[in-house]
Amino acid sequence: MAREINLVPDIKGEMIKTLKLRNYIFFACIVVAAASVVVTLLFGTIAGGQGLAMNSKKEAIDKLSAKISSYTDLTDFLTIKDQLSSISSLNSNKQVLSRTFDILSAMRPTGADTITISELSVNLSEAEPTFIFDAQANAGKEPYIDYNVLDSFKKSMQYLHYDYGDYVDKENNIIPSYCMIEKGEDGALLNEEGKGNFAYWIINGKGCNPSNNLKDSDYELEEYKGRKVVKIWRTPQYSDWYKENASSDKPYMSLDGAISNVPHFNSACISYKGEKSADGTIKWDDTDNQCALVPNGTDGINITESSNGRSGDNDDLVLRFSAIVTLNPEAFRFNNHHMIALSPSGHHNVTDSYVQVQAMFGERAADCVEGDTACNTNKANEGK
Repeated sequence: MAREINLVPDIKGEMIKTLKLRNYIFFACIVVAAASVVVTLLFGTIAGGQGLAMNSKKEAIDKLSAKISSYTDLTDFLTIKDQLSSISSLNSNKQVLSRTFDILSAMRPTGADTITISELSVNLSEAEPTFIFDAQANAGKEPYIDYNVLDSFKKSMQYLHYDYGDYVDKENNIIPSYCMIEKGEDGALLNEEGKGNFAYWIINGKGCNPSNNLKDSDYELEEYKGRKVVKIWRTPQYSDWYKENASSDKPYMSLDGAISNVPHFNSACISYKGEKSADGTIKWDDTDNQCALVPNGTDGINITESSNGRSGDNDDLVLRFSAIVTLNPEAFRFNNHHMIALSPSGHHNVTDSYVQVQAMFGERAADCVEGDTACNTNKANEGK
């Protein structure tokens, strides 16, 4: 039986193992060092490339900056750009001064009592717009200087309202405001006696047909000043539109005021309501108006002074007065479309023609002169 004899001492074996381990470690260090050099060179290449790229971009930016700065109209362009970005905000805050005349028309009394304005100042810059005016009140009968006319005028402030909203087609799509004609040549609202106010929809105007599903043949067309139009009632046609049940092809108005299948006016202020009596007749109510023109009612008008005077070619005795009326800012808001002022009776004011506007104003009444007993001794406005 063969036997192996280990002639190498144990210490020699340990030394050989140690030498092999040293060689492995040395080899690993060489590999790691080589890898580090490669990585360093790679990073250096990338950093150098980035520096070159950044320098190239910087030069390009400098050239573009110099080119832009050379434009002589740059400042104007930037100003226009800023203004364009704020158009939406400007529109929402824009106010319509011309509505003043409709509001004044609704304020002034009708009948024998008249109020003529001699000087008017409109302030729309504050949170609450104001009318500041000098005027004269004429009772139209004895005693002509009568404070009751002015007192009635002041009390009417609580009954003044306004209305605004949108005209819509059969599918309740909003029709752009520029597609609607609401006033005639005399400046008065279009009105048909017995039916109320209406407007013409220029259905073939550019961008004026908001629905792709409906065609001209779906509407009853008329011609107005050579254009195809559709008459849209602003005042609901209760008897024609109300039915027990909705119909898919006929105008419909329910007792709660909902209107469908007919172009109409969607009011943002007035709620319509019908009440059916035992005999089957319907009583309609349109007095629920949430838009007060003078929010504080009688407290919204301040009579700053009053005195006796004479006015007109006939030297009529009148009551001169100065007043400040605080109004609802929503009545002047540009974004509140198709705004009209409503007289104290609650009905739509249809007398806002240019002729009516002229009748609002007149020369300032003259003070009572010495020796004018009828003017100086009239006591109708004392203690008020």
